Amino acid sequence: MMACLLEAPLRISVLSEVTATSRHYVDRLFDPDPQNVLQGVIDMKNAVIGNNKQKANLIVLGAVPRLLYLLQQSSSSLELRTECAVVLGSLAMGTENNIKSLVDCHIIPALLQGLLCSDLIFIEACLRCLRTIFISPVTPVQLLYTDPTVIPHLMSLLSRSQHTQEYITQIFAHCCKTPEHQMVLFNHGAIQNISPLLISPSYKVRMQALKCFSVLAHENAQVSMTLVNVLVDGEQLSQVFVGMMQRDKPIEMQLTAAKCLTYMCRAGAIRTDDNCVVLKTLPCLVRMCSKERLLEERVEGAETLAYLMEPDVELQRIASVTDHLVSMLADYFKYPSSVSAITDIKRLDHDLKHAHELRQAAFKLYASLGSNDEDIRKKITETENMMDRIVSGLSESSIKVRLAAVRCLHSLSRSVQQLRTSFHDHAVWKPLMKLLQNAPDEVLVMASSTLCNLLLEFSPSKEPILESGVIELLCSLTQSDSPALRVNGIWALMNMAFQADQKVKVEIVRALGTEQLFRLLSDPDTNVLMKTLGLLRNLLSTRPHIDQIMSSHGKQIMQAVTLILEGEHSLEVKEQTLCILANIADGNTAKELIMTNDDMLQKIKYYMGHSNVKLQLAATFCISNLIWNEEDGSQERQDKLREMGFVDILHKLSQASDPNLCDRAKTAMQQYLA
Repeated sequence: MMACLLEAPLRISVLSEVTATSRHYVDRLFDPDPQNVLQGVIDMKNAVIGNNKQKANLIVLGAVPRLLYLLQQSSSSLELRTECAVVLGSLAMGTENNIKSLVDCHIIPALLQGLLCSDLIFIEACLRCLRTIFISPVTPVQLLYTDPTVIPHLMSLLSRSQHTQEYITQIFAHCCKTPEHQMVLFNHGAIQNISPLLISPSYKVRMQALKCFSVLAHENAQVSMTLVNVLVDGEQLSQVFVGMMQRDKPIEMQLTAAKCLTYMCRAGAIRTDDNCVVLKTLPCLVRMCSKERLLEERVEGAETLAYLMEPDVELQRIASVTDHLVSMLADYFKYPSSVSAITDIKRLDHDLKHAHELRQAAFKLYASLGSNDEDIRKKITETENMMDRIVSGLSESSIKVRLAAVRCLHSLSRSVQQLRTSFHDHAVWKPLMKLLQNAPDEVLVMASSTLCNLLLEFSPSKEPILESGVIELLCSLTQSDSPALRVNGIWALMNMAFQADQKVKVEIVRALGTEQLFRLLSDPDTNVLMKTLGLLRNLLSTRPHIDQIMSSHGKQIMQAVTLILEGEHSLEVKEQTLCILANIADGNTAKELIMTNDDMLQKIKYYMGHSNVKLQLAATFCISNLIWNEEDGSQERQDKLREMGFVDILHKLSQASDPNLCDRAKTAMQQYLA
């Protein structure tokens, strides 16, 4: 009982003691004697080095506003101002919360103002603190660009010392996040000012300058095109980067130089068959994927390599046979830690927590490798347990892994052979359908594109997918605000309707609803319109189906056809629409919808005389189907069309220079002779 009573007061006194010892540091900042203030700041500096608890206490006790006041006072000695900047830099080295507190006290404008002083040591102290603050993820990078005089002033300070070069380039590398940032730095001479630093005697300066170029060139054609022509000490910049990728250079340097050349290549400044890409950059990035490398190096290496070769099948082929890359990536799933890190417990723990990043990177690289070449896809699917890995990737908790896994699956689904074999064996469609239930748009776009391929008529997955209630899901995609999702929804329905039995077609029309179907026929996006016409064409494909659909929806379909043929549409759209009309003309009862519509017959006549052969062919098809002999009422139809002048047109077309058109017209003419 006694002990309990003693406990409480003791605790309180210990706490007040901690703040009391910190308090006296803050109190000394207000001493009237400048010499005491200076000594107080120096003692504070020594007290906070490496002591996060002490840093937090001083911030809580309000040291920061006072330090900033002293730093900005013209009456303060240069030594005092410099020591204040050093202490603030030390406080910033603590936790993210410390940085938030400093930023909230408006430390950034105060330090930027300090850079106008002429004293180099003070400038370096301010820059060191600014650097620490700006590289923190909690600092809004926009604060560097608020005052338009800051960037040009920083550029002018680059020549002052190695320290100013290191800190300023590090600030630029961290604060260049958007195309606007790239242009501000570019317009203020970043390239001319930073390129000489690539041959600085200081490794830190060379490294930060290199990082600047990687963020400046990323997806920026203007910067990349300028970089190609830059000379550094008489050597082309791309060759300087090549030198930095040599195996004896630090990994961080090799990787960043490879990123610079990758970005220049993707921006069109360097050809994909250039030696610096094929013989240097690509092999360097493949080396980064080895299990000797650290987790983040393997992640960055794989993601950069995927980006480099994404549009180029030749690079994909070269990469697929470099250093057993395909099997090296399989290790991304088995060994999150590099061989070199096995003895380091902290490292192992870190790598287990971040293993999902490796899986994401591997899926991205597989997707890029397999996007064009059939042999590479085969190699990927034959890698141990690959399909199982993709399937489990589709249901991982990390959204990024799910997206990368579905990208990989989409890439492989472009292969007829894989659709018939590994996709079927692993029932890939099941997790894919699950993924489509409530995913964010970017996942939906990839997953629905993959589903389109799984619904092609030769895919064995088509049947089980149909039975799983996919139609409702696809119809809901066609109502999305995103044109890409509307296209994929309607595309998948189009593939599903191809040579389908009547039951499936009726179900599609029912689930989509005529209102939505006609809304899609007036969609502003041409791709959506084309796929909707494709769906309609597939729905109207065998006589009984044509007659059945036209008997229930004929009037609306004819209206839609009229609107499209009269509208401002591309030749492809009009051709597809005339093909639908030709299908309608092939129905038994559906024919009458055209024969009793003189306006439509005039349109067909117009397109038979069009300057585009494809449109002439499709229109001639319509007439051919209307006058076909073996069918009821063919005589009346032939007579009516002769009166309207169609025979004369057919006669003219039978002398056309295009052999197909000529044959089609002659075949139609023979119906009159039979």
